[in-house]
Order: sequence, then C-alpha cells, then structure tokens
Amino acid sequence: MNRYAMGDLVYAAQDLYNEAVEETGESAIPGREPDALLVAAGTRGVVVNVGHAEALPEEEIYLVRFETGPDGNLGEPIGCLAEELKYGEEPVAA
Repeated sequence: MNRYAMGDLVYAAQDLYNEAVEETGESAIPGREPDALLVAAGTRGVVVNVGHAEALPEEEIYLVRFETGPDGNLGEPIGCLAEELKYGEEPVAA
C-alpha cells in the first residue's frame, strides 16, 4: 500500500545525499559526486511516480521532483524511501 501517491506535495524529512553504488563506489546519479547533498531537509517536492526495486518488491520507492530554488523550478526526479519524506505545510514567513 502506497503511503504517498502521484501528485502529492511532500517535503524532504532529512538531508538527501547521492549514495554511491555499493558494488562500484561510483555515483548513483550520473553527473553528481558520490555523497553530494542532493536535497536539504525541508525542501518541497512533488511525487511524480511510485514503484519498487526489483530486489525489494515490498519496499516502495517514490520518484520526487524537488524545488531547486526560490523560483519554484523542479529538479530531476530523485528516488526516495517513505521515511525520507513527510507531508507538511508551507513555512510561515516571519
């Protein structure tokens, strides 16, 4: 059962990093350094697809496009686990 659905507005629950591929140590996302910060905690995004890894069919993976700056543009999709995401509300300006 999916915790999030396509089109859901979500926030990164924690800083998300580009994990290195276990077998090779190479970047999991081409063009980005291994262990580079991809998305800071609290960044807003939208779920664009829901699926699972072939090796772990019970583990849901959410493809999320996160905002890349104040203009609201969305970056390339990033695969996230449910615990890396949260529903939230817009921060209130001080």
